[in-house]
Amino acid sequence: MKYNILLILIFLINFQLVLAQGSLPQSFFDGKSIVFISTDPGARPVMAWTEVADSVHHSLVQAGADPVAYFELEKVALSEAVQADYAKSFQNRLVKNVILVTRQKNQMSIHVAPFSGDGKIIPTTALFGVSAADIGTVTSQFGLIGQNQPSRNLLVLDVPEFLSINSTETSSSQKFLAANPLNLDVFKLGITIEGSSAETGLLSYFRYDMYGKSQETILAEQAAQKTGIEQVLKQQYPYEIEWLTEAKTEQQLIRDRVQFLLVKVEGREADLMKSMGLEPKTDPSASRIVVKYYIKLLVRDELYIGPEWDADPDWRVALNNFLKNLKK
Repeated sequence: MKYNILLILIFLINFQLVLAQGSLPQSFFDGKSIVFISTDPGARPVMAWTEVADSVHHSLVQAGADPVAYFELEKVALSEAVQADYAKSFQNRLVKNVILVTRQKNQMSIHVAPFSGDGKIIPTTALFGVSAADIGTVTSQFGLIGQNQPSRNLLVLDVPEFLSINSTETSSSQKFLAANPLNLDVFKLGITIEGSSAETGLLSYFRYDMYGKSQETILAEQAAQKTGIEQVLKQQYPYEIEWLTEAKTEQQLIRDRVQFLLVKVEGREADLMKSMGLEPKTDPSASRIVVKYYIKLLVRDELYIGPEWDADPDWRVALNNFLKNLKK
């Protein structure tokens, strides 16, 4: 009996520590939620993201949520333009919450955020969450959330629904231009350091290969990234740049003569090519994770990916390729 009580106390302490990361939005119990799934292909047993969705759906409903649609996180987080398209669709469907499910080799996590209402989709990475070693444990823990909390989400789906936004809601492929921008020698090129407050890719934090990194690791990676970018720029980019380490509006950037932004995106190569309006590869390399750089012209909201496809799994190679192509 004492042993069982001890186990319960340990469970409750761990549960509370995990939940201390953020607060659960009240709209979770009275509003539609969309769910993003990110799953490591190296996790065992092997499960497709749709199978992970099947495994978590019941616990989300049990907790009091109304999960109306499931999406693969990697496809939505490809770029700002893609996220903006999905955000517009979520606004039209009156979505109030975002649930993020991250399956890694040794950990499974479920987080909840209020829908931000804009292209960032979530307002912060400091979210209410539950983590455990496997699907069974984390779904059991998450299901307990609704035990003492009445939910007004009554007519919920019995099984997960996998949706995609339709062509009338998609504008991102029309914004990407397979060309180089003009006037790079006249205006500054703004460069954002990943993880800073200027970065908009908050969803990527919950990808299976990103979630759980310590602050020390993140800061070390940022420092290495800045040093690496500077080395490539000295060799390949002769014009003026400005490092962006804090959030600024587009109007503030333009006032400071920053009319261009260097943007880095990462994802499956075929997905990236399709999202940018190109014919995706069909060979085995299409499924590899690559980095692609492009330049955003703020004053016209145009996205320049360059005249040649230059993505690469190594961000240094991808950046070097892109800057070389700017000279063509």
